[in-house]
Amino acid sequence: MSQLSINAIKVLGVDAINKSKSGHPGIVMGAAPMAYTLFNQHINVNPKDPNWINRDRFVLSAGHGSMLQYALLHLAGYEDVSMEEIKNFRQWASKTPGHPEFGHTKGVDATTGPLGQGISTAVGMALAERYLAAKYNKESYNLFDHYTYVICGDGDIMEGVSAETASFAGLQKLEKLVVLYDSNDICLDGETKDAFSENVRKRYESYGWNTIFVKEGHNIDKISAAIEEAKRSDKPTLIEIKTIIGDGSPNKAGSNGVHGAPLGEEETKLFKQSISWEYDPFKIPTEVYEDFKSGLVSRGVKAYKSWSELFESYAKEYPVEFKELEAVLSRIDINSLTEESFDFKDAGEEQATRNSSQDALNSIAKVLPTFFGGSADLSHSNMTFIKGDSLQDSNNRTERNIQFGVREFGMAAILNGMALHKGVRVFGGTFFVFSDYLKAGLRLSALQNLPVTYVFTHDSIAVGEDGPTHEPIEHLSALRTIPNSYTFRPADATETQAAWYLSQKINDKPSSIVLTRQNLPVLKNSSFENVAKGAYVVHETSEDFDTILIATGSEVSLAINVAKELEKDGAKLRVVSMPSTELFDEQSLEYKELILPNLVRRRVAIEMGSTALWYKYVGLDGLVIGIDTFGASAPASKVIDEFGFTVDKVVAKIKSF
Repeated sequence: MSQLSINAIKVLGVDAINKSKSGHPGIVMGAAPMAYTLFNQHINVNPKDPNWINRDRFVLSAGHGSMLQYALLHLAGYEDVSMEEIKNFRQWASKTPGHPEFGHTKGVDATTGPLGQGISTAVGMALAERYLAAKYNKESYNLFDHYTYVICGDGDIMEGVSAETASFAGLQKLEKLVVLYDSNDICLDGETKDAFSENVRKRYESYGWNTIFVKEGHNIDKISAAIEEAKRSDKPTLIEIKTIIGDGSPNKAGSNGVHGAPLGEEETKLFKQSISWEYDPFKIPTEVYEDFKSGLVSRGVKAYKSWSELFESYAKEYPVEFKELEAVLSRIDINSLTEESFDFKDAGEEQATRNSSQDALNSIAKVLPTFFGGSADLSHSNMTFIKGDSLQDSNNRTERNIQFGVREFGMAAILNGMALHKGVRVFGGTFFVFSDYLKAGLRLSALQNLPVTYVFTHDSIAVGEDGPTHEPIEHLSALRTIPNSYTFRPADATETQAAWYLSQKINDKPSSIVLTRQNLPVLKNSSFENVAKGAYVVHETSEDFDTILIATGSEVSLAINVAKELEKDGAKLRVVSMPSTELFDEQSLEYKELILPNLVRRRVAIEMGSTALWYKYVGLDGLVIGIDTFGASAPASKVIDEFGFTVDKVVAKIKSF
């Protein structure tokens, strides 16, 4: 029976890929035995409740093999993946897109495709499980007691981000992380020996992993035994399983020709003959469905029922913890966070917004019990340390500070996994210029609708002495063009508190909070409430103003001082703080007109960064005072002066405009 089911997985993949005229059949055919073994003999999920919090997580890191996952979900009875959806593989609005997408298809726990990020996301899932287990489990009440499983390929192992997160996982001893490595020696360009040659298991052992080798990738008994051994380990486990890509294809098996192209009609016919498959395309024997019902479904429903009873008993035995946990899981805990949760500075006081951020995140930590995060080895520069808590590690599992190390990309992927797991709210920090290192992870935060908060400090040429390698220029524009995400560049402590508040209230998008190293004055008219609108008026000469200055971050106080200087000569100006262009873009036409009246065409944008995006707000006839070259190394005041961001130099530019 198991072989019939394995063949069904292979054939479903081949037929769907042939029909769509695109896809990756090789991994479906080669990895079907390990995928079948994992799903039908080990994984605990309930197809009727795909979001069950204590389900085992599964990440297909090799997301190009999506038909492998869709075949499994279909055979397991997930309603989203009907046979009709299998037939619509890679078609418009189908539940079976080219790569698995979280939130689009029930049963998919993570969006994958960019290689290396899946296994890295799984590290975050395992970390979240460990934290919640340590925080809420009680004797005889293991509410959080699940595994995170991954199927990855050679490409995942080659990617640098998987090395970052594997090192982190080994250090943290994430024992409930099990990675099945589909080791088939083939990549898209040819044989892997032409691209990498290291001993992968030895490398992972050096990271602190347990490793297991399964020589026969079709032997489900040996694969099952390896998974059982992995579940007994006190370390994360990598199971290297030697497979043949395109297994069963007479002319393409073991070659890159079966990696990323349909098998084709003639080769499909020969393949089906080789496995004695006599059924029409998209016809699956009833016995296969029954096999999954008696295996995966039966086991999963039993585990789900037992857990549900345990959860009910927990509610009676530990009512205080249950109430908190219920609020955390439903995300109503955020209702406890209000404007009154924060401590505000008086107008005129000076504070770097990175320090304001430190105050804000610690205020949040007092209110939200599962709010935690860290930094890529910069916690004392980014000010991302939760006071009163120590570093989280395998011996201190409920502490709320994570030392990600110098692993920006890995940090982003781990944060995504933690957010995907649910039950926690997470943040991570680094220097703004290094947002480039993690951009691909931030993009997946946005694509998956994850409320991850990114803390980026040292936001401009005001970094000074460190020079152009550490001075962001194009970075604000880069973040603002990522769909489904918010970028905040607060002007002072008040706006910083508001940015943090909003980042936690937003449940379906990541937020990037971009902060200064240098002190900024708390503005007289800065508004906590109005940050939610993206832009608002912070200074105005009179109602009949004829010039609008728009600024963000440290340049808002500069713009106000410029306005005051120009007013001495009779100028009538309005100064607008725009902490979030994305939020402003979402406002009504009426509000936009209120802040930036169309009749007032004399507009100036001031920001120490790339200029291109600002013409959207000032118009082609407007003036943008920005920077379109790299920075320089010198004391901050000198760099700022040389680039023209002083009151006198900005006044001169506006007068000549």
